[in-house]
Amino acid sequence: MLRELTLLQFRSHRRSHLTFDGRPVAIYGPNGAGKTNILEAISLLSPGRGLRRASAEELMRRAEAVGWKIRAETELHEMETSALPGASREVLIDGKAAPQVALGRILRVLWLVPAMDRLWIEGAEGRRRYLDRITLSFVPAHAEAVLAYEKAMRERNRLLKDQVSDQRWYHALEGQMAEAAAQIAANRAEALARITAAQDGASTAFPAAHLAIVNGGPEDLAAALAEGRRRDMAAGRTLEGPHRVDLEAIYAEKDVPAALCSTGEQKALLISLVLANARALAGEPVVVLLDEVAAHLDAGRRAALYDEICTLPAQVVMTGTGAELYDSLGPRGRYYEVVEHEGVSQVNERSAL
Repeated sequence: MLRELTLLQFRSHRRSHLTFDGRPVAIYGPNGAGKTNILEAISLLSPGRGLRRASAEELMRRAEAVGWKIRAETELHEMETSALPGASREVLIDGKAAPQVALGRILRVLWLVPAMDRLWIEGAEGRRRYLDRITLSFVPAHAEAVLAYEKAMRERNRLLKDQVSDQRWYHALEGQMAEAAAQIAANRAEALARITAAQDGASTAFPAAHLAIVNGGPEDLAAALAEGRRRDMAAGRTLEGPHRVDLEAIYAEKDVPAALCSTGEQKALLISLVLANARALAGEPVVVLLDEVAAHLDAGRRAALYDEICTLPAQVVMTGTGAELYDSLGPRGRYYEVVEHEGVSQVNERSAL
């Protein structure tokens, strides 16, 4: 688990330092103070672009414009990720350069942020990305399969756009795509099976969801791609494969699609899924990030959430606008107040409520 976190020239933070002791961490302060920036920094201790999907350039403090750095310590490793102005993001693990995918083998970072509240009613891309984040938490190598598939698909799409008709150019790429697609499908299926098992065995105040992958595509993707080249060439892109799937959720108790549920029910389903994801990862080093989650719950549901958080086999870091949102957490939590002064976020530890 995380023991220490340091942010240097990151977003609104010139230098901020937090320590962890295993208790849930509750961060509070006014809107715009820099609370979510702390969660974003932690999310960058996993592969990908973090919970806001920001570019490396967007993450640095504009006032100094010297780049940014995040340092973290766990029980076993020291991790660092950073970027200089105009440069891509770099990763160090125990002082040695490493690819981003290596971060996923040290920490499994899960998150729930307000931008996800419309997950079930907007386009499939967001749900597909969410599905792959879940899958990555169970199978860190999933990132490598996705990268291999996307690289081969980009090269195939280039051939399609250039109207290349020589089949020899396509054969190898389509074989690579099919091989990676089979691994992606297997990884996603394993992830959903483990989430389902975690929901089935849980005592929780939050509703269970039946999850299913839809539009999964043909079993023999290589043959389908070969057969669909003319159609794909007309479209200028690949129209079948794991990049086209969708994630379907059904509110189990009511047998109603998540897209047709109320806003509160959709939020409760998302909370349920992130808790199930964490439970299913018992035995792994898991960090759960919950941004402004308490503000959308009544007092009873907040108390139930904190009770469940305290029993999770995971480290939880959450944000809220006021300390009163954590009344029912009390001394079970560790507290940090974030305030903004002259454009700089300041983080101060506070005593238990």
